[in-house]
Amino acid sequence: MREGARLRLDYSAQSLWSIDRMIEGIRGEGAPLAAVEEVLRGFGAYAGEVMARQTGAEWWASGGDHWIRTPDGRLWDPIDEARRCYAGNGSLRLLCRDAVHSAPRR
Repeated sequence: MREGARLRLDYSAQSLWSIDRMIEGIRGEGAPLAAVEEVLRGFGAYAGEVMARQTGAEWWASGGDHWIRTPDGRLWDPIDEARRCYAGNGSLRLLCRDAVHSAPRR
């Protein structure tokens, strides 16, 4: 996906702007959610890794679901946030920003 779309994915919080725009573009094409579910999962996983690197968070998993747990104990669901982005009411960039601002200062 990154190669074909020429995305610069460097695990920075700024790179999530590109992911949000990419999801917006896919949504504009009108593809059904089922057709893009795996791509959205990948975008959410990437965003989760950005959040983990920015906050010192860890991945948590249970029953096939995956979350990010920040050092303050809060759980974040970037994969579901990618789905909300596709529905038009979410932002991986803003989710990361909120996680970074809620994390204790290192």
